[in-house]
Amino acid sequence: MKNNFKYDEIQIRVRYGETDQMGVVYHGNYTLYLEMGRIEWLRKLGVSYKKMEASGIMLPVISMSLNFKKSACYDDVINVKTQLKNTPTAKIEFEYEITDEDGKIITTATTVLAFIDMKTNRPVRAPQYILDLLEN
Repeated sequence: MKNNFKYDEIQIRVRYGETDQMGVVYHGNYTLYLEMGRIEWLRKLGVSYKKMEASGIMLPVISMSLNFKKSACYDDVINVKTQLKNTPTAKIEFEYEITDEDGKIITTATTVLAFIDMKTNRPVRAPQYILDLLEN
């Protein structure tokens, strides 16, 4: 991978609806934060997830791991750092680090997604245009 674009970072302000009665982010919402980071990573690379699906390739999550270090709360600004783990094959792997405004780690995570042909519902290799973008 020659491209220096191995990671991206986005900021999210925690909304009230993402929290429980104590104002703490409900654990299931972290999966949404990971998805937001992943979609922005792809977008900044030059890949539209919507166009990829229109071309017949989908990317379902096949594995996910989260490790919670501390809580995020209502109205906190969190940073989601998304990093490509290695060159995509029939799957693409990401590592994440979610931090608070002070840079303290809230959560670390990994996801593995498979490139699936929507007609056959079978795994396929990463589209060549994605590999080309990573090489430039």
